[in-house]
Amino acid sequence: MGLLSNRLNRASLKPGDHIYSWRTAYIYAHHGIYIGDDKVVHFTRRGQEVGTGTVLDVLLVSSGPRRSLVPCTTCTHTNDTNGVVSSCLNCFLSGGILYRFEYSVTPAVFLAKARGGTCTLAVSDPDETVVHRAKYLLDNGFGCYNVFKNNCEDFAIYCKTGLLVVDQRTMGQSGQAVSIIGGPLAAVLSTPLRLVTTNVYGMVATAVTVYCASRYAADIGMRKDVMKVSAEDLTRRIATGALTIAEPGIPALLG
Repeated sequence: MGLLSNRLNRASLKPGDHIYSWRTAYIYAHHGIYIGDDKVVHFTRRGQEVGTGTVLDVLLVSSGPRRSLVPCTTCTHTNDTNGVVSSCLNCFLSGGILYRFEYSVTPAVFLAKARGGTCTLAVSDPDETVVHRAKYLLDNGFGCYNVFKNNCEDFAIYCKTGLLVVDQRTMGQSGQAVSIIGGPLAAVLSTPLRLVTTNVYGMVATAVTVYCASRYAADIGMRKDVMKVSAEDLTRRIATGALTIAEPGIPALLG
């Protein structure tokens, strides 16, 4: 395992693996569940890998994979989708490198990772359970896509663990989202220390400590605001309105 991510040989893939592939310039990684027979189930924003519904999408979409003009003979995508789609492995990777998300890592390994979204302290359920969840949600959906609370990584982590964040006012399970928020937050929280020290190395060390602590506390394996929910119960709650995940309301922040 590397400090950035966990590269994987295709021959080592097995059904139930949580896989991902970094996109251009490592801006984001797309996550999914490998279910066997060269198929990957993954969560999208109405068929688009990632999005916010704001001007940020200009950056996100431009960093995404270039779609081939020749239709894939294996994949059968339609515009009528609940967001959860099945693709062949080649289409999922879109020319990128294959990585496997790690579960049950030690705190030392978790904190050594340079960026979130590659591993978790949480324990994975058996592979057959993971594949069942992915296939069930492929048919029944995973709610509304939200880049901060309900994205492709959240989907894959849920399939692997069955854990769901019950307090919707907080961040989802995604390590990528925590990293995006945690970096600026660490800088802000460490700023008052300028009154104590002018040593730039000391301030950097403090910011890194705050960043690592925020990632550790927000990991799905450490959080207290999660509960085990079956895929059937999850979709029932979404259908009845007992669980609602709305689109992120951040356009005002962008002007």
